[in-house]
Amino acid sequence: MESIFKSFDDALKESSLFPLTAKRISVLQINMGRLCNLACRHCHVDAGPARKEIMSKETLEACLEVIKAHGIPVADLTGGAPEMNPDYMQFVKSCVDAGCRVKTRTNLSILTEDGYTDLPSFFAENKIEVIASLPYFLEETTDRQRGKGVFASSIEALKNLNSIGYGVEGSGLELNLVFNPCGAFLPPQQKAIEADFKRELKKRYGVSFSSLYTITNMPVGRFLDFLKQSGNLRGYMEKLQSSYNPSAASNVMCGETLSVGWDGSLYDCDFNQMAGLKCGPGSPIHIKHFDRLKLESRRIVTGAHCFGCTAGAGSSCTGAVS
Repeated sequence: MESIFKSFDDALKESSLFPLTAKRISVLQINMGRLCNLACRHCHVDAGPARKEIMSKETLEACLEVIKAHGIPVADLTGGAPEMNPDYMQFVKSCVDAGCRVKTRTNLSILTEDGYTDLPSFFAENKIEVIASLPYFLEETTDRQRGKGVFASSIEALKNLNSIGYGVEGSGLELNLVFNPCGAFLPPQQKAIEADFKRELKKRYGVSFSSLYTITNMPVGRFLDFLKQSGNLRGYMEKLQSSYNPSAASNVMCGETLSVGWDGSLYDCDFNQMAGLKCGPGSPIHIKHFDRLKLESRRIVTGAHCFGCTAGAGSSCTGAVS
């Protein structure tokens, strides 16, 4: 994409933000594998039921050692469906015991399948922050993106989470939803769509949640394939570039987050991971060789997909950034 679109580094230079460098490591985002019970068409990870990539116990232990040795405050667990890693529960418990705050990302429907229905109680016992992806509050829209019946199972999972306190004011159990647009366009203003979700989910299904994060669809993985096949790639990239926001660029998540791939490789973010862009020259590229000083001063590796994180109000794994 770099050859046919404006360079992201050029945009940074024009806004006096080049080079983009890390500031600290507040979050270790760990991809526990690409195995998933769903195969969503917008998935930048290209996850699905047939994927074999799973983070090994040895690599999980290496991540845990880094968390313990360096006091990393937050572990953000993602996938695929991270719950499908056979060592998931033990790893979560070990992180909590080490004093690390754990966030777990879920597609919700997995929590209704055999072998996973006890997870909501496990989350509550360990005060895990649940970050749940839900394309929309309408069944037809969600099932079109995720598959027939997924919306119904997602609502069932949300009701189960609510029943033990998640998303209920005053419970201390955070249930945050993630909204991705269902096509080649930018998400709406975060507070506005959050208000729509809260109103409609409560009215239609009696479901409540804490907050909603809007995340821009990144032109990598399965979504990139969709853009190419539908003839929307150029138009979408032009939209992202024309919406470039220097304020969002100065607050990108890679400034504080380090991404760990399922095989232990290190990346500046989850999207670079899917694009195969490991941490740059001079930085360790595997969790076994973790060096905090080098990683906290590393230069961020950029690409055309970075326009997705810096368009409009910006996008990160915790929503808008400006």
